[in-house]
This record gives sequence, C-alpha cells and structure tokens, in this order.
Amino acid sequence: LCSVDLALLSEKEKNPHYWRNQAQQTLKIALKLQQLNTNVAKNIILFLGDGMGVSTITAARILKGQLQNMKGEESLLEMDTFPYVALSKTYNTNAQVPDSAGTATAYLCGVKANEGTVGVSAAVTRAQCNTTAGNEVTSILKWAKGAGKSVGIVTTTRVNHATPSAAYAHSANRDWYSDNEMPPEAIQQGCKDIAQQLFDNIPDIEVIMGGGRKYMFPKNTSDVEYQNDDKYRGTRLDGKNLIDVWREKKLKDKNAQYVWNRNDLLSLNLMEVDFLLGLFEPVDMMYELDRNVQTDPSLTEMVQVAIKILQRNPRGFFLLVEGGRIDHGHHEGKAKHALYETVEMDRAIGEAGSMTSLEDTLTVVTADHSHVFTFGGYTPRGNPIFGLAPMHSDVDKMPFTSILYGNGPGYKIVAGERENVSAVDYAHANYQAQSAVPLRQETHGGEDVAIFAKGPMAHLLHGVHEQNYIPHVMAYAACIGQNTDHCHSGAHHSTVGPLPFLSTLTSTLLLKFLF
Repeated sequence: LCSVDLALLSEKEKNPHYWRNQAQQTLKIALKLQQLNTNVAKNIILFLGDGMGVSTITAARILKGQLQNMKGEESLLEMDTFPYVALSKTYNTNAQVPDSAGTATAYLCGVKANEGTVGVSAAVTRAQCNTTAGNEVTSILKWAKGAGKSVGIVTTTRVNHATPSAAYAHSANRDWYSDNEMPPEAIQQGCKDIAQQLFDNIPDIEVIMGGGRKYMFPKNTSDVEYQNDDKYRGTRLDGKNLIDVWREKKLKDKNAQYVWNRNDLLSLNLMEVDFLLGLFEPVDMMYELDRNVQTDPSLTEMVQVAIKILQRNPRGFFLLVEGGRIDHGHHEGKAKHALYETVEMDRAIGEAGSMTSLEDTLTVVTADHSHVFTFGGYTPRGNPIFGLAPMHSDVDKMPFTSILYGNGPGYKIVAGERENVSAVDYAHANYQAQSAVPLRQETHGGEDVAIFAKGPMAHLLHGVHEQNYIPHVMAYAACIGQNTDHCHSGAHHSTVGPLPFLSTLTSTLLLKFLF
C-alpha cells in the first residue's frame, strides 16, 4: 500500500462510523455461525505451529501486514479468519511448562503424557525403554489410515522430530532419532529408534516430507547434498539404508518416489505418484529466510504437493503440517526467524484453504506450547515490529526493542551495563533480542495456546480445553476412531445449507472497510 492509502485509512479510523460499521459486519458473520456445519469431515488438516503462542501470532500478523506495506495491526492472518477459536491447556502430566513431545502425544493421540515421550501414555518414564511395552497409544493418523483414508506428514523439522514422530512412533525418548542416539540397553530391551519406526509402524503413509536424511543412512555415509561435511554423514549403527527399506515395503504396482531437492519434487507427475518420501536436508530444513529456493521447497510448496496426492483418495485424507522452526527461532532468541516462519505457515494455511472445501474439510490450526516471547513498550501504531520502543528506560537510560524475551541467549552486559541496542543491527535476521535472564537456549512458555478451526464440526472447539481433546474432535468429525456411534445412520447433514467460503467472507467484509 502506498502512503496515500495509509493516509486514507488513518482518516477513516477517525470516524466512529468506521468502527461501528466494521463491528456490525462482524456481528452479521457471527450470527450466521448459529447455523452449524455438521457434515462428515472427509478430510482433516492439522496445522501445528511449534512454539506459536498468542504473542507470536499477534507479532506475525503485524509482520505480514508490514510486508504488504500496511501499518500491520489491522492485517489478517489466514487463521484469523477461522470462525471458531478456543484455548488449549498445554501442560504435560509431569510438567507445568511442557515440551513438544508430550504435547504432540496429546493433540495427536488424545492422551496426555510425560515430557520427552512420544506415542506412549504417562505410565512411561522418559529414557526407560522397559517401561514402554503395553503403554503405546495410537494417533489420529493411524485411525485415519485404518478407516481407508490417505495420510501425510509435512514438517520443516526432521521427519523424526517430536511433533511428527507422535503420529507414528512409540518412544520413551524423543531424542532416539536413530539407533546411534540410543543407549545399548534400550536396543537390547527391544526398543526401536524413531526413524526405523517411521517405516515399520505404519508402512503405507502416502506422503512424508521434511528433513532428517542423515538418520536414514549407515554411519559415515556421505550426504548427497553436503558430501564433504562430516556433521551431515549418516548415523545408523545397524547398517541399514532406510530409503531402500521404504521402497521395498511398497507394492510392485505402486509408484513410490524418493526426492531430496525442490527441482525433483516439482518435476513429479503427481497424478501418478502413490507414495512420496521427500527428505530435503540432513537434519532440519533451513529457516525460510535462509532457504535456498533452488534446492529446498517452501512449506507452502510441500503442502500443495501433499494435498494433490492425498486428495486422489475418494475416502479422503488426514494431513499433519508442522511449522516446526518457529520454535527453533525462539529458542535461539532470533525473533525475526520465528516470525517469518509463522508468516510462511500462514501462507500454507491459505493455500490449503484454496485447495479444499469448507463443506468436507475440517482444518485446525494450533500450537503445542508458547515461548517467553513478548513485544510491548508503548510502541505507536505501525511501529516496525522489529523496531525500538519510543522511549528509553527510565532506569538505565538505554533504548530497548519492542520485542524481548523473558530468558535466553540475548542477555548481554557491556561494560557493566545492558547493551545499547542502538549500536547494533537489531533488525538483522540473526539478532538475538535482549532477555531478562541469561540462558544458552530460551525456554517454552506455560500459558494456554490458541486453537483455530473451520469446516465440519469446527464448533466443537470452543472455550478452554485440555490439549488432548483436539484429536477426539477431529476423529468425531470424520467418523473415525473410537467414537463413531453418531455415524451409523449415515452422513451428517449440514443445517447451514452450505457455509459458502466463510473464512473468505470474513476477511473480505473486514478488509473492505480498510480501503
């Protein structure tokens, strides 16, 4: 938007009628929500922003608007247009402030668990293999597969990282990426590493995309992309090439494609691909700001490919999409990376919405946990989200950025005083925002996180919920899993008539008042 448009917006906002009319339009939309969409969800898409707390969502909304030359605050994320919003209580069974493994077990398997464990109940003690047997819990991905749906996993982390692994693995330790990371006694007691479980437990997952190549190859195998970099060499002690194992498990009449770069991915004839394994980095995928656009696909591109393959199944699909490096950016104190990762995930949400229908697709967007990330300082309207607060501290007389962390690596003392941020490039992608407490890694936050929902049965996500409630709603909507009694009489019928593009309607009506 040009300065003339922004000036026009500022003038509109001075008129009380602008705000009253906007509120009345929003009220009309809310009244339409009294007519519920009770269709059966043929498709389920779960978008998981790892570490995407409410403050991250708000800051990302402002960033998205500012990238479009708006002031930012009035912008709308795709998730902002979803008609139903709830809160999720994220604690683990043994942790007030949770980790990504126990939370993933909750929102994928429907059972709260201990921190550091995936796909197992709270009867399992972290890192103790011999507590696992008999305490495994299954995920909504497996329930969907059992109902004849196609299933997929797309992540910007390793495909055997905490979030995706809870969809298919049962492990007493989230860090058992390959057998190289496991203690000998765990292997002797019969526990399997998570990469192995990816191909053993649910061998017919149609789409798997993310990072994590090095955990699939024998120890010291050179990586295809970074051949001279030792840290990216294969890790497996059992000598297995899991890519070959994956191929061998596919039926001879099925077309299974393994790709490791963007060009090969986008060159596929997706109408002929039955199974897709895409591993685009040895470990996690690159941050969006650092991504090599020639070799690594964006999250949005991976989602496009996944949906095109999965939606060929007439019975529908379940797709887990993780914006996993939001979390990593925050842990490193690099807010710019975290927020750009959030904006990219929001772009993927919009693309998924354009490829599916509200009539038969339940889409849920949520987070596993928050972070001790905040922004404030009485900044004026339109202040650059990575900019300075308008005043200096009245204690140490120094400037400070709007974005700050409660703890983390950004704690710096220079000559006995807090670092003067005006002397550094605080808008740089790798700038580590100042923190109150010095830590090598910033920590998670313990407050509730948001759940956004649209599509069939989305209204069941309301109020404040335990995190493990989420997959039970998705399963109920799709008539899969344990609670299907309501499905025996046939498909639901919507009382709404169609809910025609409600999210698009919401954003259109709200934005028309801006310009």
